[in-house]
Amino acid sequence: MAQQIQPAVRPQTRYLKGDLVLFRDVERFWLGLPGHTFVGRVERAWRHIETRKVLYDLTELSGNRARAGIDPDYMRPLPATDAMHDIDTAPLSEPDTGAMTPAAVAWLRQHLAQDSSTLPVRR
Repeated sequence: MAQQIQPAVRPQTRYLKGDLVLFRDVERFWLGLPGHTFVGRVERAWRHIETRKVLYDLTELSGNRARAGIDPDYMRPLPATDAMHDIDTAPLSEPDTGAMTPAAVAWLRQHLAQDSSTLPVRR
């Protein structure tokens, strides 16, 4: 008996206005053209009448350019935890700031300049 191969099913992610996403212009990608992957901000979601699929309008952040009708199959969320990981895991007990990433050092200096009593509690 022949074994049937089941296609991988990715759970559908719903994006909200203001979410940051990574998206890929699939045509440029498959043609091998440069500039096919961008960071964008979700502006709105809407349902396509013919396909009944939810599509998204984005703002491409690198050039503040509007991109309409983006298929969510070619979008991935950019979670805040990933963007803030270097700051959240900065070795604050180390006397050498060289052990920290530049983003962590900048964040720490900004907060120390404001008021050292307002540093957040590490979770």
